[in-house]
Amino acid sequence: MDTLALILVVIGALNWGLVGLFQFDIIASIFGGMSNIISRVLYTIVGLAGIWGVSILFRRDRITHSDGRE
Repeated sequence: MDTLALILVVIGALNWGLVGLFQFDIIASIFGGMSNIISRVLYTIVGLAGIWGVSILFRRDRITHSDGRE
């Protein structure tokens, strides 16, 4: 789940980068505008992935590598 959330957050960040630099929203361009239901669903999924990403920052369990180091 963490990997999927990270991929969606990166996609969202790249989209916002394009909006900021070139005023080009790739999701809206592909799916027919910001008000299209598919675009809105995708924006919502990316937003939820961002919330999940925030939870990753505050987890107490650390990732342990296969060689035993943190």
